Amino acid sequence: MKQKAIYTGSFDPLTNGHMDIITRASKLYDKLVIGVIFNPSKKSMFTLEEREEMIRKATKDLPNVEVDHFSGLLADYVNENKFDVVVRGLRATTDFEYEIQMAQMNARLYRDNVETIFLMTNPQYSFISSSMIKEVHSLNGCVDGLIPEIILEYMDKKRKV
Repeated sequence: MKQKAIYTGSFDPLTNGHMDIITRASKLYDKLVIGVIFNPSKKSMFTLEEREEMIRKATKDLPNVEVDHFSGLLADYVNENKFDVVVRGLRATTDFEYEIQMAQMNARLYRDNVETIFLMTNPQYSFISSSMIKEVHSLNGCVDGLIPEIILEYMDKKRKV
């Protein structure tokens, strides 16, 4: 049985914690779509197009990974695109409380038999968040090893602008 999964987020920017989940999920499913969420009310460091481009470059060695974007309800996107699985990453118990609420609400909105699967982030990345990466980088702190090298290149270019 072929299974199609989606892993969503704003990925502003993509971190090694995200990459850990992406790499592991890509081994579990025939196709993994990275769904970049577009939220016009949220101020992002990178445009939607930049985020998609960066993720494509960071995942280029994962042949079954694709990148797309959406806005609105995740459940609508999942239903329209006939996903079997929604992958969510967890760093700590606080993530679980939020994610379980979202998963339970979405379960009411999904058609068919869509499953939500939680993957624990590798402990070495459990403290990383995109907002923390942006803050440390903006203050000239070192984020080496916390984000893919290609993402750091994009962030350095943004900082110079």
